[in-house]
Amino acid sequence: MSQTSDTPLLDTVNLPADLRKLAPEQLRQLADELRTEMISAVGTTGGHLGSGLGVVELTVAIHYVFNTPDDKLIWDVGHQAYPHKILTGRRDRIRTLRQGGGLSGFTKRSESEYDPFGAAHSSTSISAALGFAIANKLQNQPGKGIAVIGDGAMSAGMAYEAMNNATEAGNRLVVILNDNDMSIAPPVGGLSAYLAKIVSSRPFLELREVARKISRKLPEPLHIAARKTDEFARGMAMGGTLFEELGFYYVGPIDGHNLDHLIPVLENVRDAAEGPCLIHVVTQKGKGYAPAEASADKYHGVQKFDVITGEQVKAPAKAPAYQNVFGETLAKLAESDPKICAITAAMPSGTGVDKFAKAHPTRSFDVGIAEQHAVTFAAGLAAQGMRPFAAIYSTFLQRAFDQVVHDVAIQNLPVRFAIDRAGLVGADGATHAGSFDITYLATLPNMVVMAAADEAELVHMTYTAACHDSGPIAFRYPRGNGIGVPLPEVPQRLEIGKGRIVREGTKVALLSLGTRLAEALKAAEVLEAKGLSTTVADLRFAKPLDTDLIRRLMASHEVVVTVEEGSIGGLGAHVLTMASDEGLLDAGLKIRTLRLPDSFQDHDNPDKQYDEAGLNAPQIVDTVLKALRHNSAGVEEARA
Repeated sequence: MSQTSDTPLLDTVNLPADLRKLAPEQLRQLADELRTEMISAVGTTGGHLGSGLGVVELTVAIHYVFNTPDDKLIWDVGHQAYPHKILTGRRDRIRTLRQGGGLSGFTKRSESEYDPFGAAHSSTSISAALGFAIANKLQNQPGKGIAVIGDGAMSAGMAYEAMNNATEAGNRLVVILNDNDMSIAPPVGGLSAYLAKIVSSRPFLELREVARKISRKLPEPLHIAARKTDEFARGMAMGGTLFEELGFYYVGPIDGHNLDHLIPVLENVRDAAEGPCLIHVVTQKGKGYAPAEASADKYHGVQKFDVITGEQVKAPAKAPAYQNVFGETLAKLAESDPKICAITAAMPSGTGVDKFAKAHPTRSFDVGIAEQHAVTFAAGLAAQGMRPFAAIYSTFLQRAFDQVVHDVAIQNLPVRFAIDRAGLVGADGATHAGSFDITYLATLPNMVVMAAADEAELVHMTYTAACHDSGPIAFRYPRGNGIGVPLPEVPQRLEIGKGRIVREGTKVALLSLGTRLAEALKAAEVLEAKGLSTTVADLRFAKPLDTDLIRRLMASHEVVVTVEEGSIGGLGAHVLTMASDEGLLDAGLKIRTLRLPDSFQDHDNPDKQYDEAGLNAPQIVDTVLKALRHNSAGVEEARA
């Protein structure tokens, strides 16, 4: 039940079966109440706002017309699924969104039978819906696969690969293209809605099929002419020729906020005997909430906010955000280097490339949700003498690993990978965590892999990458704000494969990579208080390793612990391999590796996630004490 809003009709709806008991004329009120409840909930928890507000009516209409959960509804990306969650038995938990133990900010199979397929990366919905549709067909079971995909997600090739393979599903596959940017169709009105209703109706489809059968009996030239006339006439009236060529019956565009238009079209498509169908709906991001309508990008993802004013509740920043440090540094470097250019895959503000684009618009490229293209495009630029920086979230760069290997690393091209959101990401959870980039990049010949310990190091690494023309180079940095260290006025070019000693000791050596350095230093303070002299090294490079430094520390310390915010197979594995190859393990050296667990960590407060992963100072101390065969009584003291 809502804590802050008057929602009498919504209060009667716990599941879509309840929704289907309502009269059509009640659906407008339900949608208004659903929008009110969503705004109230996200104001309490923070999360994705604008995208969910844009699909309120569409969500109501789909669940009203289709027989979910037997009909499988898949939301592409899933950040627009908050209204869907409210209508599918999760309203009582909607104010736990993105909190530890609460609802995920995306669809999640383990959360509800109404989430048949987990999604948080773009452009996967049509492939998955096709899989459900074909599976039902093969097993002679009822049920459709319904994919709701935003127009931005149509910039990724995977969506077209799926559509090209969709004809076998027949009328079991329904794709709803949510055009919320007005980027495909002009504004729609009554005529287009009327046409959509007519051409999706059973009489029209039956008549069209009769005409097709007749035309097939005509001589080949007349048959081809008849087919082209049909395509031309419908294309002139409604558009969608591209989708028709891919084997879809196209309906639209229609107003995605007008339930009187949506319901009959969805009913016609539900009952159609034709093949796969694509319904083109036009919606407005942030619909129904003035602050979000006025600034769709600002209200895509929000902190907690005041529902009345729309003002977001933000803690004062103590340091600049990492992505802004990168963007501003790169923009400054490009002032004196005309070969520097920046590429992002639909995340200009999230990666800081917007800062670069403002200063150097002709050298900035937003390629849309197309990471594979972004990487090979960068490779082409590098091959022709430019210095491209591909700024991509760690979790999204995974989608282009083949291109990183074949188009960049094998050819030893100097593409610079600026890897944002590396490591754990708090409320966004497992789907957005940058857990694997050290592992999947440091395995590649020719690749240099750096990790910034703080925002000052990020400045140095950005400059180092700009200067590195002998092959590919990557540097990773986390989500959020820096730790508050001063930024260097003049960046330093780091020597490739060389780390630094931050604190000198004699008994224990902590080898840190990236932003766990601050926790390693805290752990060193506790260990020193226990009489254990501790060295802390910031290795800076996962590849190539600073073998001279590591060899020296292994020879002069009793315990060596690697600390990294990455998965198994990363820094720790490379250090162990080096020690094994050089016979250092035979001397009885105690080596321990601290890394992210071999599991997908759920969304939670970042500090709790680090505790769970064992990467905070107390767990580092405990690891050292156990390695020295001490008891771990000092752990609670370390937490103090």
